[in-house]
Amino acid sequence: MTILSSRASTADPEFQLNRSAYEALIARLHERRRKALAGGPPKAREKHLARNKILPRDRVEVLLDPGSPFLELGMLAGEGQYDGVPPGASIITGIGLVQGRPCMIIANDATVKGGTYYGMTCKKHVRAQQIAWAHRLPCITLVDSGGAFLPDMANIFPDVGQFGSIFNNQVRMSAEGIHQIAVVLGPCTAGGAYIPALCDEIVIVKEQGFMYLGGPELTFAATGETVDAESLGGAHMHCSLSGVTDHIAHDDRHALALTREIVRELGEPPKPRWTKQPSLPPRFDPREIHGLISRDPKIPTDTREILARFVDDSRFQEFKPLYGDTLLTGFARIHGHEIGILANQGVLFPESAMKAAHFIDLCCQRDIPLLFMADVTGFMVGRAAEQSGIAKAGAKMITAMASANVPKYTIIIGASYGAGYLAMCGRPFNPTAMFAWPNARAAIMGPEQAATVMALVRRQINKTEGREWTPEEEEAFKAPVRKVYEDFQPADNFSSNLWADGIIDPVETRDVMGLMLDLASRTAAKPTPFGIFRF
Repeated sequence: MTILSSRASTADPEFQLNRSAYEALIARLHERRRKALAGGPPKAREKHLARNKILPRDRVEVLLDPGSPFLELGMLAGEGQYDGVPPGASIITGIGLVQGRPCMIIANDATVKGGTYYGMTCKKHVRAQQIAWAHRLPCITLVDSGGAFLPDMANIFPDVGQFGSIFNNQVRMSAEGIHQIAVVLGPCTAGGAYIPALCDEIVIVKEQGFMYLGGPELTFAATGETVDAESLGGAHMHCSLSGVTDHIAHDDRHALALTREIVRELGEPPKPRWTKQPSLPPRFDPREIHGLISRDPKIPTDTREILARFVDDSRFQEFKPLYGDTLLTGFARIHGHEIGILANQGVLFPESAMKAAHFIDLCCQRDIPLLFMADVTGFMVGRAAEQSGIAKAGAKMITAMASANVPKYTIIIGASYGAGYLAMCGRPFNPTAMFAWPNARAAIMGPEQAATVMALVRRQINKTEGREWTPEEEEAFKAPVRKVYEDFQPADNFSSNLWADGIIDPVETRDVMGLMLDLASRTAAKPTPFGIFRF
């Protein structure tokens, strides 16, 4: 493999200005993370503790192996979408080690509106299941929820990807041997009671955890029967009479200790299917990436400089370096794991799209995971591009990418617009995981382009109606269009809506990808039957 070089100088004033601007983005990211980590308001946390409960994030920490990392997913989901609800949408999801075994942790945060499920809560829970499913991770659900937020019914009840999909996923994952464990640490009512009921094993805390399809109030309203919560759905009843639950715990810590014991007896963990080489740090400091990304979003980033600070030993075996040079393709290792990388170096031409299809085919043949590093304004347009078959070449790239059954990961490192967003394994193509850097932006097209296109359409309509536009009128038309696209495209919006699994610091990217590749190595290989390629 070739050792990548670097022409960047940290002493360059432009580098320093870029770094300063980017570190402001990082500071803002950390501040938003702190809000998510705090959970609910102080009064809610105090009330939680007064009930002899452990705070939700502390529960996760107690469950995990001491000192082990926890990759939180969707930390900023729902940010700004619900009044009084902090980022995170009242649920904590992420990957961590329990008894040395990677597990997906899904934990209700009862300090946030009682752990209520909003539409985004459902979406986040389902997304955690999808990632666990793709990597065959045991799911451990820490249940402490007041149920659904009824006013948000349209986003909770009727559709795919909402509350009912949680149950469907549990059943199908269990059928494939993916372990499901529930820990009932608080109320679990109505349809929510099926979350633990559909698990392999259930731990419940006495005098604290409750499971029932209808609580005491609903039971009285429906039947006239007066019954207390303990008799209706308490730990002792379910463990001794109904048989719904399997293990009774004295308190939170005891419940989490029992859960760790259950995980220890899950059988032999899957063996890696790839040979992992020793991890070697890049030859250049990853922190320098902050200075490589221009504060002017119109200036693209040299992805070779990024890779020199990202891959093992800064080694990269480039594929077709002299052909389709607006797309960088090649092989590298990240924390010892081999990976095929596609990184934009400009707009996609027919040659770069053809190269992508060829490279993806190679990786599928060799069972090598793919990483798409998106920074692209789209495919080339115009007469010459169309006559060169840009639509046909783009279709080849999309067919290869969509067909590929190797693990696929996407990181938006800059712009990602239009069909370029889709071709670089955007969310509609189900990447195994997808992240964005703080400077990332994505939309059908850029704000100025969108405003110009819509203004041209409006101008044509005006012409047919015999009207003329003044420059001031045209700008008054374009300004709100521009604003809509400017508000839509930031990484913040993609993270809030869970169109990305999280915003990560470029410095964190290497470790995040190392973890994802380690998880992927423990899944079974799948053949790739390609769709039809138009020649």
